[in-house]
Amino acid sequence: MTLTLIDSATATARILDAPSESLDDLVREMWQPMAGMYHFIPGGPDLAAVHRQSFGFDTDFDTDGPISQLREGLEALIAADAWRRVETALHNGIAALEASIPDLTVPDLTVLLVLGDPANRHFVDEVQGLSGFGGISGYISLTLWPTPRVLDRLEAIAVHELHHNVRYSPGGIVWDPTTVTVGEHVVSEGLADVFATELYGDAGYTHFVADETRTDDAVLAKVVSGLDVTGMQDFAAWVLGDATARMFGSTPVGLPTGAGYAAGARIVEAYRDATGRSAAEAVHVPASEILAIALPRLGLADPRTT
Repeated sequence: MTLTLIDSATATARILDAPSESLDDLVREMWQPMAGMYHFIPGGPDLAAVHRQSFGFDTDFDTDGPISQLREGLEALIAADAWRRVETALHNGIAALEASIPDLTVPDLTVLLVLGDPANRHFVDEVQGLSGFGGISGYISLTLWPTPRVLDRLEAIAVHELHHNVRYSPGGIVWDPTTVTVGEHVVSEGLADVFATELYGDAGYTHFVADETRTDDAVLAKVVSGLDVTGMQDFAAWVLGDATARMFGSTPVGLPTGAGYAAGARIVEAYRDATGRSAAEAVHVPASEILAIALPRLGLADPRTT
């Protein structure tokens, strides 16, 4: 397989130095290698809009303050050697997956690391400078604001998205938007987090999930009660929590930020304890199988069978 990490450091520096009338075109140019990720959209989306919707840095440079902050953010990522670290982590993650499943096919990967928008309060405060997407085979995008915690977790963030990508690549699990359940999404986040912990210890757990959320049995039970919900418009509430649901205009269900990640990790760890199978080995195991084994060990009824 081939791993291509886009040189978005150079591209971002060029954007920050460009005149205002060129900015959106330069953002589109930076994102262009990712266009295949949107093959299902006739004619493709406006990649400048994709950048904004992904919490990418704002290109409205009306004052010196915002652009100065963006320059500092870019410099922090460069100083942290972010691009090399992400690339190395992905190679390590691929090696771990291939060692666990010898006949595994890992797709060629194109990876874009984007400087996030420090003025977006949800991005900075609620998800703490992290937005990643790896659910479409062959592409991973990471939008980051370089807080100390994000910089500490760069490798874990990268391999989390890698696990998603391999899970939903040919030969793996099919994500059908019309039938996919909250259960699949929750299990996938749990698998990705636990996979990251298998490589990087506790840094593998997604950092915008509070410690108390991870251990709260009421949160776990609430998430489990929604495992059979279908309709992707409702997934934000069950997986990312009420704050994200409100931002996307969907209905809150009474869950804190990252509840689905916390529940997913507990479910996957219960499955691993019962079967001895690592998250790497379970990359293609159906959510139904994982839930059937894990939920009884957690003392919870499966809503799909009650």
